Amino acid sequence: MNEQQFIEDLKEKGIELSEKQMAQFKKYFELLVEWNEKMNLTAITDLEGVYLKHFYDSISASFYFDFSKVTTVCDVGAGAGFPSIPIKICFPHLHVTIVDSLNKRITFLNHLSDELQLDNMNFVHARAEEFAQNAKYREQFDVVTARAVARLSVLSELCVPLAKQGGYFVALKAAAGAEELKDAKKALATLGVALKEEFSFLLPVEESDRMLYIFDKIKGTPKKYPRKPGVPNKTPIQ
Repeated sequence: MNEQQFIEDLKEKGIELSEKQMAQFKKYFELLVEWNEKMNLTAITDLEGVYLKHFYDSISASFYFDFSKVTTVCDVGAGAGFPSIPIKICFPHLHVTIVDSLNKRITFLNHLSDELQLDNMNFVHARAEEFAQNAKYREQFDVVTARAVARLSVLSELCVPLAKQGGYFVALKAAAGAEELKDAKKALATLGVALKEEFSFLLPVEESDRMLYIFDKIKGTPKKYPRKPGVPNKTPIQ
């Protein structure tokens, strides 16, 4: 997917990029490639791959969930900024908080944010389990999202405690999503969310399977969750 295809495909989906937004994506690509030479941010560094598998794939969440109607977004384990920074470029009003356990990535994200002149960005170096137990962040966000961080039974324990009651947990998944959803039923109910909508679609060009799950936060998450760092991954809620 080259830049022109990217712009046209988004336009078809109702997202018309301004000159400034196009320039932000271009700069994002350049910085990603430049910084990737000194630290491992992504295995995908060709222009077509980045625009399709990082930028477009991240923004695809907004084809099914209306980010124009929310304000605060938390992205758990965003790595090089996916999915939240491409979404932020398209929806500049958003206040975005990214938590990542690797300080090098936080350094990159701070630099990226400055270079792209993004406002209302907050980058936190922390383990997701500890971050979600911090009263400053717990149950504070309209939307909590994540992409390619962990299977849903584990991911939900890291994300759901951060969503406010009446807010949402939006999970971007690949083909294994349906199986993960079955395994995560107990965890999702325990943590206080209910499945609102699910969408299955194909990423263009390569035609790979994608799943998007939107969960409503219907009640407060019990205080014991998330458990200590590493525990959710070793023993998911069953």
